Amino acid sequence: MVYFLLSTAFFIGGIFIIYWLHNQYHLDIVVRPTQPPPDAPLISFCVPARNEERNIRACVEGLLAQDYPNFEVIVLDDRSSDATAEILHGLVMESDSLLSVQEGAPTLHIVSGSNLPAGWAGKPHALYQASAVARGEWLCFVDADTFLSTTTLSSCYAKAVETKADMLTIMTFQILGSFWEKVVMPLVMTALSVGFSPRKVNDPARKDAIANGQFILIKRSVYDAVGGHKSVKDQIVEDKAISEQVKWNGYRLIVADGSQVTQTRMYTSLPEMWEGWTKNIYLGLRDQTSLMWLGVFGAFVALLAALFLPIWPFLGIRWFLNGGGWMAVTVIVESLLLWAYLIRVRAQVSRKMKISAWYACTTPLGAAVFASMMITSAFRVLTGKGVTWKGRLYAPK
Repeated sequence: MVYFLLSTAFFIGGIFIIYWLHNQYHLDIVVRPTQPPPDAPLISFCVPARNEERNIRACVEGLLAQDYPNFEVIVLDDRSSDATAEILHGLVMESDSLLSVQEGAPTLHIVSGSNLPAGWAGKPHALYQASAVARGEWLCFVDADTFLSTTTLSSCYAKAVETKADMLTIMTFQILGSFWEKVVMPLVMTALSVGFSPRKVNDPARKDAIANGQFILIKRSVYDAVGGHKSVKDQIVEDKAISEQVKWNGYRLIVADGSQVTQTRMYTSLPEMWEGWTKNIYLGLRDQTSLMWLGVFGAFVALLAALFLPIWPFLGIRWFLNGGGWMAVTVIVESLLLWAYLIRVRAQVSRKMKISAWYACTTPLGAAVFASMMITSAFRVLTGKGVTWKGRLYAPK
């Protein structure tokens, strides 16, 4: 009877948790492809690039191909040690050639980053340097692993005007190529959806603020008024920090669904995902006590999915073979029903991310990796150890 009651409690709780986890993400504001605006203020793209030889060409070419009629592109080469500088030099030559034969072609500026000053994190310093030479009435911060369609800037600017946003940030479509990306990233994105509510962020009456550093469009006047990236110079999660500066100073912050116009490929392998997400999780757990407890809950749920869920049906079968009767049959049915519900929900997530629905069956494997990331990050917080990112060590002060 104890086993039967535990199974039933796990079944009911599992149904509730799965439903809750997959119904927290409400992006009501959607950016759709639109025509270039009739009135087009100058917008400055600012791109930080540190060892981005894999992505920088596709990123910059996407920026230069915008149908928006009035923009410039500034790339800050943050002391890269790979071929990033050489690729950027080639792009400048191509851009200059185009500019010489096509009137109104966008300009491409490459800025060589200076040494990292004391008290600064890498990315805020890179964006601070890029923004210092930008001439636009709006600034558009774009990560080097983010790829824009030709209508992205026009569409996002139109949405910013429509929503009266002082700062607009979009959630991009995530490109998933390798096996491990398809196993782990969908679960990570689901977990992130629990961490913030777009509706709360878009509500000016609430303090909730977050931004996606892959794409941020902000009025230059507002950027300067809140102190720009200098005001968040020591923040590794600079996108969230700058969004807080904007919203908490009374300006309009909007987060929107930009998956129809912009794509990002954050990582291409398990080691890259491990370094990147343990860094992100570590910073979240370190800076907010509430996120620490949310992380503990997330690790617990992931461990249950990874360890107990796969063996649950077999425990019921073994009990039935040992005379468990109708209670054992009920346990088997409960386990299979929960499995079916989970696979159905995860298959929907897979289809939205444009990968095979069969990857829903890898949920326990992905949950094991995600739980390991959470536990590793929590361990680093509790022991005071830092994290390494882009060749730089970030440790507690």
